Amino acid sequence: MNKSELIEHLAAQHSLSKAESGRIVETLLDAIVTTVKKGGSVVIPGFGSFKQHARAARNGVNPATGDKIKIAAAKLPKFTAGATFKAAVDPKGAARKAAKAAAVVLAKNAAKVKKA
Repeated sequence: MNKSELIEHLAAQHSLSKAESGRIVETLLDAIVTTVKKGGSVVIPGFGSFKQHARAARNGVNPATGDKIKIAAAKLPKFTAGATFKAAVDPKGAARKAAKAAAVVLAKNAAKVKKA
């Protein structure tokens, strides 16, 4: 799905014109970009979070010549998907993670009972 398809979908779902939907999408994206650019984070519970990630300067190698080069530091946007989003994309993975978490809790409870 690209941006124009997203705008059309939003317009159809909420009885809006494409122009109104386009302004909503632009406002949302602008708010996210502006906040992350300033070093803040945008957290949408259940969906994920957008943050600024700083990559340190490092040494590299030019693959064509083999010369060593310096790669400058960079600030990059980073998106981390939320648990609900991950579970929607991979339900089996979410079930495995939940089962593993439950096993850890049971093991801790068993250890507490054993001590008492």
